[in-house]
Amino acid sequence: MRARLPRTLINQLLAHAQQTPEREVCGLIGAKQGEPQHCYPIANAAADPATLFTMDPTAQIAAMRTMRERGEALYGIYHSHPHSPPQPSRTDLEQAAYPETLYLIISLQTQGVLEMRGFRLRDQRVSEVTLEISESR
Repeated sequence: MRARLPRTLINQLLAHAQQTPEREVCGLIGAKQGEPQHCYPIANAAADPATLFTMDPTAQIAAMRTMRERGEALYGIYHSHPHSPPQPSRTDLEQAAYPETLYLIISLQTQGVLEMRGFRLRDQRVSEVTLEISESR
């Protein structure tokens, strides 16, 4: 499996993860006709945001509404792991509710280098998705 993401979108996701390196960040990615267009950062409302993410429900609903207004569909869900590799955790697997959606995990664990990997999470199973960078959007 492969997923193509515009370089500008990848840069936005990585910048969002770097804004609060001690807390998990999270958000949605909207696509038009299968092509990723926008990222929608959403506040992390988890009780322990250093190790978990829970999207703020009001902000998540607002992001989904904006996607609909733009003619976009949900393409991906992203979050960061400040202190662990970009692998789905047991909690990530348990909470994965969109089996057709791309899950992106950004790791800040490595000094000075961010790592992002993509996955499909379905029925407690993980399938890695090869990420490709496109220059245009």
